[in-house]
Amino acid sequence: MKTLTKSLLLGAFLTSALPVWAQTVTWDLANEYPPNSVHARSADTFIATLKEVSGGDIVVTAHHGAALGYKSLDQYDAVGDGALDIASSFATPWSGINPVFILSSIPFLVATPAEERMLYEIARPYYEAVLADDNQVLLFATPWPPSGLWGKKPLDSLEALSGVKLRTYDANGTITFGNTPATPVQLSWADTVPQLSTGAIDAVLTSADGGSASQLWEQQSHFTEVNYAMPLQFVHMNRDAYEALSDEQKAWVAEAAKAAEDFGWNLLEDRVAQNYAEMQGHGMTVVTGVDPAYIAALTEAAKPALEEWKGKMGADADAILSAFDAKRAQ
Repeated sequence: MKTLTKSLLLGAFLTSALPVWAQTVTWDLANEYPPNSVHARSADTFIATLKEVSGGDIVVTAHHGAALGYKSLDQYDAVGDGALDIASSFATPWSGINPVFILSSIPFLVATPAEERMLYEIARPYYEAVLADDNQVLLFATPWPPSGLWGKKPLDSLEALSGVKLRTYDANGTITFGNTPATPVQLSWADTVPQLSTGAIDAVLTSADGGSASQLWEQQSHFTEVNYAMPLQFVHMNRDAYEALSDEQKAWVAEAAKAAEDFGWNLLEDRVAQNYAEMQGHGMTVVTGVDPAYIAALTEAAKPALEEWKGKMGADADAILSAFDAKRAQ
């Protein structure tokens, strides 16, 4: 009996002495967008890389297409509260939480992916600070390809926008297209396709990639390229879950995040051409080379959105934009 007791005690001691990191960590990642979207692919790259570098000690399961019932706005609190471990979220719906999150969707502020990444790197400390206050860690961010106009006709002039009920994805879009003959309707992505199907909206402001992933060619015939904005998608995780990791595990997460971030930014360069080819293969007309006067009119319509953002951000807006202008001028 004494021998058995000693054996049991020894076994218990050895089990308790095992390092916490020896146990497999499992997380769930929520994403509102379809599995073939650019951001699902970036999230999948993070997951695959993390599994590889950790030797299978950290396993993340992706739930794309709002499979867990969360929209990007919901995912902010869900991650902060710990209901979700990790999420890939479209950042601009978070503008009601903090105006810094709408920065990347300010219309016509950046002209190229290189400028978008420049702006992101400048603003990242601000993003991280807000997320940290709400018990979250920013792992990485990747851009959407430039937003354009999906419609049942070319939307290549102010006259063409007249009477069009246009889905926008944030307050910037509502302000901008509210200053045109269109009627803007702000909707999350999860609500966009159902509203399009019922005729509640006529057209959609989104990227070629976002529309292709949801096969909008089933209801729309034209995509008009206006290079409106390249808003960001954030992959963020619960801080408690992150702090429970060992230093080695945190290094694995950082390595996987870096690989996924680089993948997402590099993907942008070729993605638009791939999207256009796919869209044309499904019978869509891609309208490019629109009249510069039209873009100038849209840019003018967007100016109140920039001014409103600057008013909400205060001195931080001046700091971000001044640093961006200086970097761009180099």
